[in-house]
Amino acid sequence: MLQTLKHVNEEILKEIAEEKQIRKTNEIFLLFSLGSQFDHLIKQKLDSLGVFCLVADPASVTALDVKKVNPTGIILSGGPASAYEQPPFDGKIFDLKIPVLGICLGFQMWAYHIGVPVVPSEKREFGTHKFTATKESALFDDIPKISDVLESHGDRIEPDNKLEIIGVTENAPTAAAHHKNLWGVQFHPEVTESEFGEKILENFCFKVCGAKDKFPASEIAKKKVLELKEKIGNKKVLLALSGGSDSSTVAYLLKEALDDSHQDGNHQPQILGVYIKGIDRPDDEAHVLEYFGKQDWLQVKILDATDKFLEALSGKTSMRDKRLAMRGIYKQVLETEAKDFGADFIAQGTLYTDVSESGGGYDSGAKKAQIKIHHNVNLGFSLPEIEPLIDCVKDTGRNIGRALGVPEVLLVRHPFPGPGLIVRIEGEITANKLSVARKIDDIYIQELRSWSLYETIWQAGAVVTNSVTTATKGDDAAEGYVIALWAVWSVNGFTARSAELPYEFLKHVSRRITNEVREAGAVVYRISDKPPATIEWG
Repeated sequence: MLQTLKHVNEEILKEIAEEKQIRKTNEIFLLFSLGSQFDHLIKQKLDSLGVFCLVADPASVTALDVKKVNPTGIILSGGPASAYEQPPFDGKIFDLKIPVLGICLGFQMWAYHIGVPVVPSEKREFGTHKFTATKESALFDDIPKISDVLESHGDRIEPDNKLEIIGVTENAPTAAAHHKNLWGVQFHPEVTESEFGEKILENFCFKVCGAKDKFPASEIAKKKVLELKEKIGNKKVLLALSGGSDSSTVAYLLKEALDDSHQDGNHQPQILGVYIKGIDRPDDEAHVLEYFGKQDWLQVKILDATDKFLEALSGKTSMRDKRLAMRGIYKQVLETEAKDFGADFIAQGTLYTDVSESGGGYDSGAKKAQIKIHHNVNLGFSLPEIEPLIDCVKDTGRNIGRALGVPEVLLVRHPFPGPGLIVRIEGEITANKLSVARKIDDIYIQELRSWSLYETIWQAGAVVTNSVTTATKGDDAAEGYVIALWAVWSVNGFTARSAELPYEFLKHVSRRITNEVREAGAVVYRISDKPPATIEWG
């Protein structure tokens, strides 16, 4: 599916029309990502509201492109630049009379565009502050007059008669304002520290912009449940269960489609969730056990396929060859377990996006490049497949999950590649390297959560490189792998910016890894953006 809007032509418009059809809407919002560390949270909040939001590239999308797309509303995120530095963006977009919500830098940019002074502030605002709404505004409907908001800005917008100021903080006399079709806030409504931020975004979409369509997740979920109920009856289903958002949503769809007894005609469990262990992250298994291990509506089986993976991966060094080897074992394991369980169906959390990236064409007939081979597409199982989300993209699948009551922690976890840790290990995969990869990942993710950084990061990983360095541990000389950490701020992964993690945090993680993982000799941090780098190492 279309990831980030960079230009508009007939083919792009066809893709947008097709996605509108999938979402059953005629409305679309554009989010111009200006580089804030919180950009992905804006997208997540809009997804949870059920609106169709497409990320737009501020450096290449023009006002003419925007007119062709004809969005219901436009949102500009925050970012590290200053408005008076004139970051890449076509200011004519502000003049299209389409409602715009500027957040932090986005607000400063439209204010600067209409001639309002934007200057470095003597008193910068970082962290949580008290916001006071000074005038009634559709943007703040059903929100208390005073609330906590998170601010992170060094510039300020000067009060000006061109602006209708609708909110202030102690150091920002123009913390929120309105001018014709332009709305702006100096704080970040997308973060949890802003008490009523989600309501502000909802008000912008539905009260300011007049949107009427929400992705009908509850209705779509009901329809899918009925279809599954009719198809499954009292037959058995094997579900490939990873604990990620997609397979978790499929699990809940199957749950709703079951008879109340949750058993087949022979009083046996109707669903077997198979978790394949071996190239997974440590907390993947923990999430599966915590959220599915004690349910009465499915049986969970943890299957250790480490030896099978290692045998198949032996001698493989290219990432493509590793992906193909992993895919073969994945199919083999599920086929064997399905036979032992007596399953009638194999269910997966395959998305439309997976099919598209694997080279599947759009309904419009557009030729698609094979970006990467997904482990769950076109496997040719001997049993019929159940793929309830195959007509969904990531956020519509998540919204169906929300409608079904899937725990939010499962829906918003960091994306993880299907081939697992094999793309975070350079060169040939060995048992030792797999063990090291699991240990360092566990430490890294633990500390991101402990330092309250996990939710600010779109994705993070730890890589076992092929580089070996001399190390000193105790009084002896030693050798150890160079471990490369990375983390990115992004919205959807199409482009990304290296996350500027605190130096003390990186030092702390480095000490833990080198102290606790005997094979680790040194730790480095990757600072390259995408492009030119990719997000995953391989």
